[in-house]
This record gives sequence, structure tokens and C-alpha cells, in this order.
Amino acid sequence: MSNDRNVILVTGGSGLVGQAIKSIVEEEKLQRIEGSLNESWIFCGSKDGDLRNKQQTEALFDKYQPTHVIHLAAMVGGLFHNMAHNLDFFRENMAINDNVLEASHKHGVKKVVSCLSTCIFPDKTTYPIDETMVHNGPPHTSNYGYSYAKRMIDVLNRGYHEQHGSMFTSVIPCNVFGPHDNFSLVSSHVIPALIRRMDDAMQKGEPTFTVMGSGKPLRQFIYSLDLARLFIWVLRHYESIEPIILSVNEEDEVTIGAVAEAIKKAHGYQGQIVYDTTKADGQYKKTASNKKLRSLYKDFKFTPFETAIQDTVAWFKSNREIARI
Repeated sequence: MSNDRNVILVTGGSGLVGQAIKSIVEEEKLQRIEGSLNESWIFCGSKDGDLRNKQQTEALFDKYQPTHVIHLAAMVGGLFHNMAHNLDFFRENMAINDNVLEASHKHGVKKVVSCLSTCIFPDKTTYPIDETMVHNGPPHTSNYGYSYAKRMIDVLNRGYHEQHGSMFTSVIPCNVFGPHDNFSLVSSHVIPALIRRMDDAMQKGEPTFTVMGSGKPLRQFIYSLDLARLFIWVLRHYESIEPIILSVNEEDEVTIGAVAEAIKKAHGYQGQIVYDTTKADGQYKKTASNKKLRSLYKDFKFTPFETAIQDTVAWFKSNREIARI
């Protein structure tokens, strides 16, 4: 990034990753970290403008005149919501992404970093997954609308680079968790759902806690504050339009059962965890390779999983009244 005053607009800034980036930016400013002092950060949520609407997107860019954009905004939902609304997920996310990248181009934005997801990868694939495999086959049928719309960001990035020389790129994180997550019982992901449900079970004094499925599937989880630091590094230092996977190491994959045990320990829950094997497990694994990240940023240290779980549980207990539940 250049040394002139940089104005960084974060779309979807009120969500899990946006709030994590905000925490790290504030920490850097207090520590007067080099690179942070010539930056102004603007975190926008849906209340600041509907990015599905071209005019409202233009108005947001006119108002803030960003030099850089971190694009996190998306229409998201859990498995069953996706399955019932694939068309909506495709059309709305296509509109958001097209509007944000076109407005970025029109306003001469120097760099855009968009957020993709590991669910965009082909359903039938080999492991570990790497950045070259994004378009190698259809995604899982359950969320093809969302997945294809996210893949199209990569297509747009290439098009803007070829036609206009734009530095529009994207990152692909593994499963993210941390403070400010969505802890709703209807639409949340596995870690916040388990944290919230176990808190409920403790308040009711329940002697057993049920985890849906066998607990055997493997997943890679990244703490939101670690992802935030990597996002900022990509913004400042990663100069390629090719996507980059932001994930913990392959050997840091954990079973859902181990996740439940870590949450039990962090909560201090005294009951017994049981597994409802009549419920679906989903994909057994989705292992992603962070070889590219490691080759470019060798000394990055991830927060140990148990520590990150303890911090997230502590945040939820302190903020239950204001958390998204």
C-alpha cells in the first residue's frame, strides 16, 4: 500500500470478520504499528446502504471515496436456508458483488480484497484443496447458488485485471469463529451453535448435552482475530489477483467431537456429551492447504484452538444480552 492517506472501506463491517478487523486496526493504532498510521478505516453494515442496489452502492462510494476495499458483505445462511433459496442466494450475491466491484473500478480503487468461502470448491475433489481447484467441477448441490456467486468474484477479478489492470483479489478462509459471531439457533455455524446451546443447557441444569451427528467429521477452524490479521496483511502486501487460502495448518484439523469437548472445558460444563447419530454428519472433511500462505508469510502464528475457544466462550457469556442470538 502507498504512503498517501489510504481510506479503506469494509463492506459487511458489522459481522464476525468485520468486527475482528476493527479490533486489530484499533490495537495497531494504539501500538502505532507502521502502516496503520496513514490509514482511515470505515466499517459499513447493511444500515449504511443496500449493496444489492446499484444507486445505494454508488452513493456509499461517493460518500467515503475509498482508495481500498475489503469486501465481506454477502447474503448468507445455514444449510437448510440455502437449500430452499438457491436462486435468491445466487441473484442477491451476484448483484452485491457486481455493484461493489464496478463501483470500485469507477472510483479508481487501488485494491479490493473480497472474501470467498471453502464451500465454493467442487463437491467431488481430492484433498487437500488448493487455490487452483476453485473451478474444477460443480459445488455441493445444497448451496450451489451461493457457491457459484462467490466463484464469480474470481471471474470478475480476472476480467477487471485483464481489461483495466485492476488489483482486485480474493481470500478463501476456512471455518471462522470468534467474538461477534452469529449465535442464533436457526442460522449459526457449528461452534457458535454449540457455545450457545451448552450455555442454555447449563442454565437449565441439564445433565447431558446432545451433539447432532457422530462427532467424527473433521474441520479446520480459524479464530476471527487471526483471520483479521491475515486480511490486513493481504491488503498491504499480497499483490496477485489469484485467490489465497487463509487457513490453519492441515494437522490442526479437529473433529466436531473435539470441538464439543473444548467448548465443554471452556464453559466448565459438568454434564456428559452424547452424540445423536440419527442426524446427518455432512461432508466428512474439507481439508484445505495453506502452503501458498506459508510460502509468503512464514512466521505467522495462529492462536491455539483451545485458547481461541476459551476467549470466544468468555466473550459470549459477557455479551449474551447483545450477541446475535
